[in-house]
Amino acid sequence: MESHSEVVARLRSVFRTGVTIPLQFRLTQLSALLSLMEDNEAQIADALHKDLGKPKFEAVLSEIDMVRNDICYAINNLKTWMTPEYVGTNLATKFDDCFIRREPFGVVLIIGAWNYPLQLILLPLVGAIAAGNCAVLKPSEISQATEQLLADLIPKYLSKECYVVMCGGAEETKKLLQNKFDHIFYTGSQSVARGILRAAADHLTPVTLELGGKSPCLIYGGVDIKTAAKRLVWAKYFNCGQSCVAPDYLLCDAETRDALLPAIREALEGFYGPDPQRCQDVGRIVTDQHWSHVMELLGRSKGRVVIGGESTREDKYIAPTVVVDIDETDALLQEEIFGPVLPIMALETVEEAIDFVNARESPLALYVFSDVPQLVTKVLENTRSGGFCSNDGIVHMTLPTLPFGGVGASGMGCYHGRWSFDTFSHKRGCMFRGWALERIGALRYPPYSETNLSWLRWATTTKKSSCSVM
Repeated sequence: MESHSEVVARLRSVFRTGVTIPLQFRLTQLSALLSLMEDNEAQIADALHKDLGKPKFEAVLSEIDMVRNDICYAINNLKTWMTPEYVGTNLATKFDDCFIRREPFGVVLIIGAWNYPLQLILLPLVGAIAAGNCAVLKPSEISQATEQLLADLIPKYLSKECYVVMCGGAEETKKLLQNKFDHIFYTGSQSVARGILRAAADHLTPVTLELGGKSPCLIYGGVDIKTAAKRLVWAKYFNCGQSCVAPDYLLCDAETRDALLPAIREALEGFYGPDPQRCQDVGRIVTDQHWSHVMELLGRSKGRVVIGGESTREDKYIAPTVVVDIDETDALLQEEIFGPVLPIMALETVEEAIDFVNARESPLALYVFSDVPQLVTKVLENTRSGGFCSNDGIVHMTLPTLPFGGVGASGMGCYHGRWSFDTFSHKRGCMFRGWALERIGALRYPPYSETNLSWLRWATTTKKSSCSVM
């Protein structure tokens, strides 16, 4: 069995042959990855159900089809993406070809997370393949069924010489990070991300970090309460609340809260019936340890449980839960919950809500529900987050034409669609010079003179375009 260093060295040797560079190779591999998704949909759904109790509907919507759509989008646009991008010139470079060439980094490492264990490995892989890289894939060991399925399927469909799946836990990841990669793409927690950055620093390796954060939802200015409740409930309790972009807490005034609670109860019963534990559409917490963590946060809260609260350790089940009467010191507001618990804090004005959000680390997503467009714009322009969506939750991340990524503590870099291709590409500035305009070029040669400097500045200076101020 090859060691980690031997695997990386082999991939680097293969990459240097140039096999991954041609358009046709990239398209072939992307088509093979699409076949993997289509041929094995039932096995994928089964693995996700084993790991997370994930309903087939959620598995298809958030994992299988998201990956399929991204692959198809890349296949349809890859030739255009690979075309050199020509840029403007000045007088001194007027007859030169100046362009940006996007080139693969080389051998990249993709480390996935357990909550969407297929999507969070394969979406970055689409970008890595499209950009022409070799890749080492490290799925999460916590989602064991999906990890094993990826280890079995990837070598059957993709080039074994260019793409490798490596399984194992935290120690295996640490050993893997001792090797030099040309780019590291990590999805997971902020605490682990710090270790990734330290390891990458030893080799000066660029890193993309997709992290979490407490994504807030603000409801102000009037809404259709029943529709808002349905969209909020769906976004919050999808995948049993184990989504990095799930609404983590809700801010609204007391009147809205009181109107919203019965609508949330109605939505929950409409979605999951009177006994959610028996509903096939309700997922499970991934492990006993994660179940204990969510329940410990709920137990430490000083708030009042008004919906749900039931749980069963043996089944790793936590009912969709709503907690009210909390303040900013509450345990549920101190860290990402990553479970089906929604705390609601009453703040009377949107200005207070904006200040509350801005006093904390920048979230991965920010949601605002409102019938007032000016209020939505006000929240957008006065906050910072990785992504933003009004009057719904999560859906912004499903569109391959939008970049998906964090800012500040919620991550660095972005991906999906063209953004994945760019993330795994080096933007190489290129200039093809001829022998023309040597009279201008000669102005730079010694002996220097003020006259030559003046002419050279005239030939190379970017002029400010004229504009008028009303």
